[in-house]
Amino acid sequence: MAREPIQGGREVEVRDDQGRVSKIKVHLRFCRMTVHPPIGKQRHYPSLSLTVIHAHERGTPEGREPICWKLLTNLPADDLASAIEKLDWYSQRWKLETYHKVLKSGCQAEQSKLRTADHVTNLLAMLCIIGWRVFWLTMLNRECPEAEAETALTKTEIEILDRLVPNSKKIARPKLSNYLLAIAKPGGYLARAKDPPPGNMVIWRGMSRLTDIHIGFDLRAKFVGN
Repeated sequence: MAREPIQGGREVEVRDDQGRVSKIKVHLRFCRMTVHPPIGKQRHYPSLSLTVIHAHERGTPEGREPICWKLLTNLPADDLASAIEKLDWYSQRWKLETYHKVLKSGCQAEQSKLRTADHVTNLLAMLCIIGWRVFWLTMLNRECPEAEAETALTKTEIEILDRLVPNSKKIARPKLSNYLLAIAKPGGYLARAKDPPPGNMVIWRGMSRLTDIHIGFDLRAKFVGN
C-alpha cells in the first residue's frame, strides 16, 4: 500500500483522551488486491479479492494517537467517492459499538431465557427500539442541547419530570438538555461542573426509573377517584 499514491483526503470527527471532539483530515490510499489464507490453511480457505483502504493522519496530534485506519472490504472502491463512502461507514463504528453496549449491558439482551428463534427475534426487535431511543437521547443531548424538550419526550414524561424536579425559573420553552439531566441523575449521574455530558448507561438507568414512574402515573389517572 505504501506504493499506492494518495488519492485524496477526507475530514472525520475524532475524540481525544479528554473527550474533546475535533475534525481532522486523513489521506486515503486504496486498491484491489488478492489476500491469501495463512500457510497451512490454504486447503480449507480460498483466496479473497478485497479492497484495501488506508486512511492516515499526518503529524503528531496532542492528546491522542494519530489516526491510522487499515480497512478491508469485499465491496468495490473504484474511485475516491466510493472509498470515502466506506470510510464514512467505518467512522460510525464507535456509535454502533455504543448502541450494542446499550443492548447488552442495559437491555440485558444476552440474558434472555427464550428458547425459540421467533421469540428471540421478537424480543430483539423490541429491545432495538428501546436501545435506539436511549442512544438517540444521549447523542441528541450532545449535538442539539438547545432543542426543545418535546423534540424527544412525550407530554406525559415532561409533566412527570416537572413534578419530580420543579423548574423554579418557569422557562417558557424548557431545553431538552435540562430534562435529560433530570433523567440522568436517578441513573447515577453526578452533574459536577467538569463532568462530561451524561452517557448512555446513566440515561438508560434513568429512563428505566422514569418508565416505572410513568406506569404508576398512568394507573393513578385511571383508578384514583373512581
